[in-house]
Amino acid sequence: MTASYQLSRTIPADAAYDLVVAGGGPAGTATAVCAARLGLKVLLAEATGCLGGMGTSGLVASFGPVSDGERMLVGGFMKELLATMWEQKAFAPQVTQDYLNRQLNRWVPFQPEHLKRILDDFTVQAGVEVRFFTRVVEADVDGRRVNGVVVSNVEGLRYVPARAFVDATGDAALATLAGAECKVVLRDTDTVAPSTLCSLIAGMNWDDPAYAGDGLDKIKARVRSEWVPQAIEDGFFTQEDRFFPGMNRVGPQGATLNAGHVFNLNPLSVRSLSDGMVLGRKLAVEYTEFYRQYVPGCERIELMGTAPSMGVRDSRRIVGEFELGMDDFLARRQFPDQVAVYNRPTDVHPSDTSRKEYERFLKDFHGKDNLGRGECVGIPYSILVPRGWENLWVAGRCHSSETKVHGSIRAQSAAYMMGQAAGTAAAQSIRTGQPANDLDTRALVETLREAGAYLPQTALAREMTRA
Repeated sequence: MTASYQLSRTIPADAAYDLVVAGGGPAGTATAVCAARLGLKVLLAEATGCLGGMGTSGLVASFGPVSDGERMLVGGFMKELLATMWEQKAFAPQVTQDYLNRQLNRWVPFQPEHLKRILDDFTVQAGVEVRFFTRVVEADVDGRRVNGVVVSNVEGLRYVPARAFVDATGDAALATLAGAECKVVLRDTDTVAPSTLCSLIAGMNWDDPAYAGDGLDKIKARVRSEWVPQAIEDGFFTQEDRFFPGMNRVGPQGATLNAGHVFNLNPLSVRSLSDGMVLGRKLAVEYTEFYRQYVPGCERIELMGTAPSMGVRDSRRIVGEFELGMDDFLARRQFPDQVAVYNRPTDVHPSDTSRKEYERFLKDFHGKDNLGRGECVGIPYSILVPRGWENLWVAGRCHSSETKVHGSIRAQSAAYMMGQAAGTAAAQSIRTGQPANDLDTRALVETLREAGAYLPQTALAREMTRA
């Protein structure tokens, strides 16, 4: 029998906010800024010391694709962010406007430290109150409404009442505390994407002749098809991991390294996360040495640091008013209530080191079922609403979708768009009294369009898409 301890205490209470956002990653930052611009008093609680989530704390310094090969799919907040980053030269040197406007499945690398400052500026200008080093640790719930949350930071515990709440934690932490129905992704019931601890590399010789022209892309291809298999045959690695995204150039001599899967990590276990960070740091050293020995231009690189946050791809998702599934993805389905559209392969990394899993990944990622040039799938509003809840939304990777679709739309660029939708929905709900689970989605889509979102659906409907 597990021992327990009952705690009862009186804690300070804040004055009420309109909206509390849990998590300051891409989804949470967009939620907070867009809601504040619509007139809400917003508190953004972020567990780390910066905004941007995986793009900054996780050193996953590359946005997922933002076009369908013919046009830019992102609009609104995400498009504004891209324009600001372009103007401030926050992208990697090799990024061109064509990357953003017309490239199919082209990832967009950036400088993570620069992104932190831009997001700081956005929240300050919008009037968002940001509390860093702060977590939501409890929820005060009445039926299917959240009255307030308890936050924890260096000042202790504090109760924060609000009219609306958005869970952008990635792990559906607030939704779980509130009692919303969630689905935990388990190895014995599904293919579980492993985690990766990314790192920062210095000393790259991008002037090596191997990188001339489009050599960067060719080198990436050779790393995967030639040098990793050779290193495995040589017995170089401690685990025979056949796939990793690789190294991305982010500066004149700098790069981020997304390599070394931490398999079987349970992101909802602090023990597993702790052990995973230890292993991840060891793998970062191993992959740095691999690049030194096998890859041109890397002979003198240095490992400058590993990310303070584990790169978790999947953990826990809400059971939403609708679950976006592979049938929808394959049909390139467009929804009347869609709040974003996206084009990206079903990127569920191999769940172990077996050749079978690696071949499964390659088939899924490069298969004919993926979205092609000029195609996209809609992201409906209803995957952001925990089923039956009135003033609680989610945004980011804890949305409601099947695993393969989740592997497509969990990327940062999609998360920013989900965040704008959640923040806009919260403002509409407060203004009209409409609950999250019965929001006028025609009005929501029209408001998002006015804010610059690209929503090409021809039919609109007041009712959201449901199961």
